[in-house]
Amino acid sequence: QVQLVESGGGLVQAGGSLRLSCAASGHTFSRLTMAWFRQAPGKEREFVAGMRWNDGYIDYEESVEGRFTISRDNFRATVYLKMFGLKLEDTAVYFCAANTVPSVDRETTAYPHWGQGTQVTVSS
Repeated sequence: QVQLVESGGGLVQAGGSLRLSCAASGHTFSRLTMAWFRQAPGKEREFVAGMRWNDGYIDYEESVEGRFTISRDNFRATVYLKMFGLKLEDTAVYFCAANTVPSVDRETTAYPHWGQGTQVTVSS
């Protein structure tokens, strides 16, 4: 069973930066497609970024492209989300997700494995 544990959330001023981490266990990490989603209060969970395991293909949601960077360290079995130029609308709980297929999907239903989430709050 894949287990995912996020960390790195917190309170940051608009324009600031944060780095989220997600440590994985229970599966060969190098064969996991990893993704980040977020859920703001009263809204549905939405795709942020994802990285395919077989070739490193990356997809970003349009509102974060150029500000967020997803990366992975297969040795540490960890995926990261570096966030720059944070905006008030980036405030949400951020979730790490994983699947074993070589495909980055923007739908939550494509990912059977989820972390517990980490809160990111951007203040003005």
